[in-house]
Amino acid sequence: MEPSSSNTGFFQRLPVLENQFHDDVSYQRIAKLFVPTSILEKVTPEIEKLGEDVLSQQIFDWITDAEKNQPYLRGSGRDAFGRPKSELIVTEGWSKLQDFGLSQGFVAYNYDTNYGPYNRLIQFLRCHLWEASCANTLCPAAMQDGAARLLQRHLSKQKGLTRVQRQVLQNAYDHLISRDPSKAWTSGQWMTERTGGSDVSQTETVAVYDPYPESSPAPLASSPENVPLGPWSISGFKWFSSATDSQMTILLAKTKPGLGVSAFFAPMRRHNPSLVSITGQKGDGTELNGVTIQRLKSKFGTQSLPTAELELKGMRGWLIGEEGKGIQEISTILNITRVHSSVSSMGYLGRSIAVAKAYALVREIGVGKGKRTPLFKHPLHMRTLANTTVDYHGMMLLDFYTLYILGLDEHLSKYYQLPASGPTIALSPPPKHLISPLLRVLSSLHKAYICETTIPLVFGCMESLGGVGYLVNSESEHINLARIFRDACVGAIWEGTTDLLSSDTLRALKHPVAGKESLSALDWFVNDGLTLAKSASLGEKVREEWDTLKEKLEKESQEDLLPEARQITFRIAEILMAVLYLVDAQVNPGREIEAMSKRYLARRGFANIQQDKEDKSLGLDLAIVYGSKGVDEKMAKL
Repeated sequence: MEPSSSNTGFFQRLPVLENQFHDDVSYQRIAKLFVPTSILEKVTPEIEKLGEDVLSQQIFDWITDAEKNQPYLRGSGRDAFGRPKSELIVTEGWSKLQDFGLSQGFVAYNYDTNYGPYNRLIQFLRCHLWEASCANTLCPAAMQDGAARLLQRHLSKQKGLTRVQRQVLQNAYDHLISRDPSKAWTSGQWMTERTGGSDVSQTETVAVYDPYPESSPAPLASSPENVPLGPWSISGFKWFSSATDSQMTILLAKTKPGLGVSAFFAPMRRHNPSLVSITGQKGDGTELNGVTIQRLKSKFGTQSLPTAELELKGMRGWLIGEEGKGIQEISTILNITRVHSSVSSMGYLGRSIAVAKAYALVREIGVGKGKRTPLFKHPLHMRTLANTTVDYHGMMLLDFYTLYILGLDEHLSKYYQLPASGPTIALSPPPKHLISPLLRVLSSLHKAYICETTIPLVFGCMESLGGVGYLVNSESEHINLARIFRDACVGAIWEGTTDLLSSDTLRALKHPVAGKESLSALDWFVNDGLTLAKSASLGEKVREEWDTLKEKLEKESQEDLLPEARQITFRIAEILMAVLYLVDAQVNPGREIEAMSKRYLARRGFANIQQDKEDKSLGLDLAIVYGSKGVDEKMAKL
């Protein structure tokens, strides 16, 4: 026997990640269920290539650089002589990943592509593949998307904006939807203060209307584009800014005592012709627009992302909408950033499952008496991965159904007609009057459930690699599940914690007027879905559960229901996923999806299904995890 050494003996073969566009069975089913065939055929070549690109060694090298060389303030925020100087430095890896994302149009896709209500679905099918490779650059992109949607909504109105306001907002919108990294902007979304996170009622930031004299031109935000600064002067302290390197922000501030918060647009920088460069040049200088970066946050995860405390002193901005109506304005952004959060969680989980199943193909373990077996032939290991896959697919169904409804809601006037014309899918669109009420409840509900439930599942994938899964594998970045787990944890916190979103869900359902509409929309969904599923026996318990829960929501007060808000929210989510599972199994039937559907219903208490030997076989678990062709084709590639 020869002893091993640092360079001799056994070395574990590295797992091989395949293009998730093909390898992720759930992803393929989702695309076929929600996107019309005619559209899917057109976009498939581009998304297929994207699936390859996001797994390139160059991308993983940029991720490693972004994680190892984290953002910092040059000189800790001061120059050599002690003058305050808020100069944020980000790594080349971060910048390159952000440029890649902008050039690929992960945000722009929804605004410069003409697939109508299906734009959102295709946009987020693309984002799903990018999430685990983007090193958090999709965080500022999410706020970029939300800001673009908010400005688009205001610019589409014929009245309400002056000529100058329209010029300023149009300029910002054009930057937000650009695919040219040298021109494209990302956006901040400054709500959180020391008084509270998503609770903005105690906001201490104050905006004062202080227009420049008409006798002289207003100072400029951008000299080359001749864009003036706004008439509002904003001062305060923002406790948590997650897009500190963005070129603009949407922020909340108070304008009058007793009036609610208002929303403002502000550029991050302004023109200052008096600034002198280090070579003595004068005239073209820019500086932060009344912003001081107090310090950068040290975080458990999302470490590549520059998150800061910001002091505002005379930041110039423009009012968005009406004074005191900032919550209504920011809700437009939240609808977008919350779906970005849930898609991010699904992207992390999808990649984690991909790594776990790739590892199972190359790793062997002992099973007693000197015998060894590949992990993919170990019944318990594969049952665990199969159960994770079942949960993953259920949440993918809920996530992309929410995106389907978001797309319909954004195109109510221009594209939505009954009966539907043009390309359609098997799922029935809701009656027009129920689309917005359905989105109102799905927005909080889906994010609460998905982002919370994802975390232990990602950890389970990390655990499935054993000790190597716990390591920060930056030298083999493609299997670095420790990084993905850390980053996935934030999903249940930002854009509203699980409890806050559960409270929002309950509030939406108990609203004196709109609550009845949202409840009716959910009732329509359950009944229409179960009718489409054509599975009376499996759907009976689901319908009973919904009817019982609906009655409870109708009869009991919001105050009495509040302690159960999380339980209620999660149960509604599980009812929706059960219906979608039954619909998916009906529309695209097959042994694997039918077994997954039955397992999901049984594990969630919707059915007492007696499984036969085949239903519990290793072969079926392999088919659920690796697809109908099992592992033979994959092993042949290794």
